[in-house]
Amino acid sequence: MVLAPLAAVPLAAGLSAGLILALRPLLQRYALARPNARSSHTVPTPQGGGIAIVLAVLCSVGAVLALRGAGLDALEALILAHATLALAILGAVDDIRPLPASLRLGVQAVVVAGLVMAVGGRLMPGVPVPVERAVAILAGIWFVNLVNFMDGLDWMTVAAFVPLTAALLLLGASGGLPFLPTLVAAALLGGLLGFAPFNRPVARLFLGDVGSLPLGLLGAWLLYRLAVAGGLAAAILLPLYYLADATLTLGRRLLRREPVWQAHRSHWYQRATDNGFPVIAVVGRVFILNLALAGLAGATLLWPSWPVTVLACGAGIALVASVLHAFARRRTIG
Repeated sequence: MVLAPLAAVPLAAGLSAGLILALRPLLQRYALARPNARSSHTVPTPQGGGIAIVLAVLCSVGAVLALRGAGLDALEALILAHATLALAILGAVDDIRPLPASLRLGVQAVVVAGLVMAVGGRLMPGVPVPVERAVAILAGIWFVNLVNFMDGLDWMTVAAFVPLTAALLLLGASGGLPFLPTLVAAALLGGLLGFAPFNRPVARLFLGDVGSLPLGLLGAWLLYRLAVAGGLAAAILLPLYYLADATLTLGRRLLRREPVWQAHRSHWYQRATDNGFPVIAVVGRVFILNLALAGLAGATLLWPSWPVTVLACGAGIALVASVLHAFARRRTIG
């Protein structure tokens, strides 16, 4: 049980790095992201590196399941693979030629709904099933998009997803998560580690929508699986910084009647760089924050009681609020 997911980490890392090296000339030619007023980069940089992560994850998970035998996970794994590929294709097209927001949301709704139905399970037994499923689908769509929104700085997605997937891998290795999500978390961790050297500040390669959309879907599915397994508080704590930054930013823009579907530079992490924080300082703080959130999430699973859950959630909210407050203030030097 433990060795198979662990083997997926170096396998996916090697595949991801190798595919990036093979695809970079093609991405340099056809998928160049040119800087604009809302960009965090200043020179044209190839995007689309996320396709290497997606393929590495799918190949690694497929190889392990083929050797071990998929068993009862076969149907869910197949649906997950097709859903991931669908959003990767959607993102690839959007990277080259921007698509209407309605089309993007429509495809996302279909694939998220398919995954929610495939997982099944209950989060709120007192709530009617159709209502619970609708809430889960909306939450999944939002998570897919917020990962896309937050992927606007070198290493930002790495800083968010490496602690999250590592925590889920450790949880699965200890028997707290079923085999399939443990394996997917391990493969996603490896794929991100293979991508990280190319995306470190100053990045030589961006994730692109071809990566951020399917990564958001995989992350949403992993967190939903964790919540259904009894870890709802942990599933909220693990991505709490992403949830807070993206959701509060959306709320502020709605209140100002700004077109929320257009690109902008009003996320807290973007304001931090505008306020004088170096990129490495921003992603470093986010990484450390996410490690702390992973620890708090683990506490809710190790000691499942309402006092621990309340204290962990309160501490998580306080930590996220302190980082957002720091990012919103102009950095003083000396």
